[in-house]
Amino acid sequence: MAKNAPVPDALTDAQAFVDSHRDEGTTELFGITELCREFGITLRALRFYEDKGLLAPRRVNGARVYTRRDRARLALILRAKAIGSPLSEIKTYLDLYGDHGEGRAQQLQYVITRTDNEITELEKKRAQIDATLAELRVINGSCRGLLAERQRKPKSKT
Repeated sequence: MAKNAPVPDALTDAQAFVDSHRDEGTTELFGITELCREFGITLRALRFYEDKGLLAPRRVNGARVYTRRDRARLALILRAKAIGSPLSEIKTYLDLYGDHGEGRAQQLQYVITRTDNEITELEKKRAQIDATLAELRVINGSCRGLLAERQRKPKSKT
């Protein structure tokens, strides 16, 4: 939207709805641009998470209005993405929570199992990397020694 372009009525109504709830002393609702700005993501990214079923904002005259729960879910999505979790696993984790947190213990068990597996895999990869580094150091040292030896020997003319 251009800087001085008129704001669509739906967006104005949604912002008014958010603002009216703030007047009551609560900050329970957030607009889409507000969340994007806060988390440093694009509108497209936020809509993508919605399309994947990770977020379900309310609609006010067609505009998205996010709750504190949506905001918390977004923070978890971004944190999980940052450590390499695929969206399918993030969705599974979020869905375990339930409507009122009744699945919190299941969520914790899921995270424990998932992180145990990931730690095991990363430790295996680290061991492989350490072995490869050791082999490369041996090869590198051997080549340096051979090169130094060649440079010390006088060249014979044939």
